Amino acid sequence: MTKWLSEYEQDVWKRMAAVLELLPSALDGQLGRDEDLTHFEYFALASLSEAPDRTMRITALASQTNATLPRLSRVLTGLEKKGLVERSECPEDRRAKNVTLTEAGWSKLVGAAPGHVDYVRSMIFDQLTEQQVRELSEITTRLLEKLDPDNRMFAALGKQRGLTADA
Repeated sequence: MTKWLSEYEQDVWKRMAAVLELLPSALDGQLGRDEDLTHFEYFALASLSEAPDRTMRITALASQTNATLPRLSRVLTGLEKKGLVERSECPEDRRAKNVTLTEAGWSKLVGAAPGHVDYVRSMIFDQLTEQQVRELSEITTRLLEKLDPDNRMFAALGKQRGLTADA
């Protein structure tokens, strides 16, 4: 039998659903205006920046970014046209393809990171107390334990290193 949400839980869920709907377009808007990137493109570039030699199998990148292979392929085609990534044969498995963040891609990411971080800070962290940030960390960790039990998403990598020109 269904255990229906209480009135309070409904209100919480509606607010969470609103954040889930509004945040992606807000992030896309900032990155689009400032860097001619979508948030997903930025996410893919950031994922590659964390990989050894800034290279990953395309299937691993799809898994880490929660993208279907067709969606990721379309995005990579656009990023290739901009010179930000390159695809190549996988030396360990001739059936697989790799994708590498180019120097131009690294520069784009390094240039985009400060504005993106400032925007994320202004939209999320500046609205919260230190205690609320700790609570948000605990909440998102618990939700990800259920949503991503295999820890395949970029979030599972732990603390992301800072992006600097000499990193």
